[in-house]
Amino acid sequence: MLAPLETLVRSLAHLPGLGRRSAGRAALALVREPERLLDPLVLALREARAEIVCCSCCGAFTVRSENPCTFCTDATRDGASVCVVEEPADIQTIESSGAFRGRYHVLGGKLSPVRRLGPEKLRIAELKDRIAREGFTEILLALSTDMEGDATAGYLAECLRAWPSAEAPARVTRLAFGLPADSGVAYSDPLTLRRAIVHRCVVS
Repeated sequence: MLAPLETLVRSLAHLPGLGRRSAGRAALALVREPERLLDPLVLALREARAEIVCCSCCGAFTVRSENPCTFCTDATRDGASVCVVEEPADIQTIESSGAFRGRYHVLGGKLSPVRRLGPEKLRIAELKDRIAREGFTEILLALSTDMEGDATAGYLAECLRAWPSAEAPARVTRLAFGLPADSGVAYSDPLTLRRAIVHRCVVS
């Protein structure tokens, strides 16, 4: 394989969801139609590299001309609550639900001894600063329900138990656990089912 093409394949293979074979097919399609596929992609990548940044306040994706981002500057959003997520992409998923209208805070990951991600590598200090500065009364933890997500949620709950003060601590909540929509009990894994039972609610 030509060296430039091999470099392109290796670069594409680093993307999530693209294995070596898929990256190879994508690379061949790009070089086969450079005017229609390759040139627009190069321009889009250059623009993204130049313009997209992480919000200096919450960590969400934004553009340089809107930093802090609209989630932080929109006066119509609920300034009393903040939703803590692992990655910027999680914000769009929560926004699509239409159920949350507060602020956001991106941790930049979750606690993971395997990947050597300790508390000092996450944006926990920035979160505490924002709670004290912006006066959030509720911190909603929207983290994964795997072992690392549970460990991160537990660590944050302990850190924020008496923050910003023991007299007026912020309330720490977490997304409810339950069965997926349009799913049945027979198709649920034991852990999801156990959490759904433990966190069951009254039918009104």
